[in-house]
Amino acid sequence: MNGGDNLYSQWVGWAKILLPVGGLALLSTLFLFARAPNDGTNIPVAQVIELAREQQLSAPEFSGLTDTGAVVVVSARSARPLPDQPDTATVDNLRMQMDNPGGGTLNVTGVTGEIDGRARIARFSGLVRLETSTGYTMETSGLTVTLDTGTAVSDGSLEIRAPMGNLTAGQVTFQVDTSNTGHQMLFTDGVRLIYTPQG
Repeated sequence: MNGGDNLYSQWVGWAKILLPVGGLALLSTLFLFARAPNDGTNIPVAQVIELAREQQLSAPEFSGLTDTGAVVVVSARSARPLPDQPDTATVDNLRMQMDNPGGGTLNVTGVTGEIDGRARIARFSGLVRLETSTGYTMETSGLTVTLDTGTAVSDGSLEIRAPMGNLTAGQVTFQVDTSNTGHQMLFTDGVRLIYTPQG
């Protein structure tokens, strides 16, 4: 009886040592071989540093009404405020759609640009493309839009494809005609029309 009790006591003594050690060994292998799941949501460190250093807004969009009642929607792929001018942002892939109460629409796209929130001005730069619902397509190197009035003025010369033919002009000004709430196009500074007869 004493031998059995002695064997049992030895077994209990060894179990008190071996079981905790075995448990620690199992836990250590879990931490050693465990890997974080790669679910695609990890943000690279370089991107985190870049986001912390440079404020950027992705896919901004805002809309409003001009003094004449036209609906203006301005959007971009990204926008970054200027460090020395917090009310002004540089934007990539700037787009604008202006719908007039009379039914006419003007669409403008630019490679880059700026939006001055204080002056309520959008400046399109790079290659700027304008399209009207009346069939005019224009390309120029820059355009300035006053958002309060809906007036748009090209920075320089432009090429126009119109229903009656092709035009070139030194400048174009879009302004809302208050009499019929539609857009007026004023071509100036050397207008040349190449007429294309229909038929």
